Amino acid sequence: MTPLRRKIIAFPHIIIIISAVCGIIPGACSHNSTATDGSHSGQLPAWLVDSLERIAADYPAEIGIALITDSGDTLTVNDCDVYPLMSVFKLHQAISLCHLLEQQGRSIDSAVTLRRDSLNPDTWSPMLTDCPEGDITLSLRQLMNYTLQQSDNNASNYLFASLQPVNAVDSFAATLIPRNSFRLTVTEEQMWADHSLCYSNHSSPLAAAMLINRLFTDSILSPANLRFVRDALGQCITGTDRIVRPLAAEPGVSVAHKTGSGYRDQAGILSAHNDVAFVTLPGGTHYTLAVLVKDFHGTEAQAADAIARISDTIYRALR
Repeated sequence: MTPLRRKIIAFPHIIIIISAVCGIIPGACSHNSTATDGSHSGQLPAWLVDSLERIAADYPAEIGIALITDSGDTLTVNDCDVYPLMSVFKLHQAISLCHLLEQQGRSIDSAVTLRRDSLNPDTWSPMLTDCPEGDITLSLRQLMNYTLQQSDNNASNYLFASLQPVNAVDSFAATLIPRNSFRLTVTEEQMWADHSLCYSNHSSPLAAAMLINRLFTDSILSPANLRFVRDALGQCITGTDRIVRPLAAEPGVSVAHKTGSGYRDQAGILSAHNDVAFVTLPGGTHYTLAVLVKDFHGTEAQAADAIARISDTIYRALR
């Protein structure tokens, strides 16, 4: 692996520019690591970047990391806009849809009906297991709970097809995080039909971290909808072997997160294994962590182990 170059820069202005420039050339990740030393310096120990670089280098994949502390310090490793988001993009979808419903004066408790014959019985869909017969009538709140807590693909596809297309979600997300740091162009339905399209929805780790950080620290939605999305992420049951694993038994620690899991190609390479989280520590301090894993040559358990090691290292540094 190419040796990692380290820079000390200021947050937020310069780091956003660097991430945007990196994202202009997809696939051209320069393996930069960055950490702030602005007015809030001192929270991030000097050894942390080296430790995270070593963990990332231990695995047969490209692993990107972004950390944002509650004092504004930011650290990134391999931060380029090249990582397939997979179901992490359902967070972008839920935030954008809530904003649209607010503009329309429509409640997330509005009921909709999904025709059974329009749903894919072969894709990942806990909703179909819970509702095994006939057409399905649920509130938009329930559908988004399925997408955020269980990564339901049929629920996500319905929301894209019937309420807000993926290009509109992409455009709204670009008002919240830098335009050149991510792109959303395809739905779960399209990726299921052609697995190679999963690379069309891509992001830098920092962009993913910035989005969930804004969700928990800024008024980007109404208070009621903010509470709903935050609570849904706090009850996410997918990928508990990733960021959550080393934190689950720690007293007073809570994790709100969204995972994404990729497909395997004909060579058996796992396209993605992701987790993006907002972690609250005892006393109310918090940090945001995004770990995006691309093109992993190994098992899902091994990819999850990489994310868990990164999570544990950061927790030990900041607790």
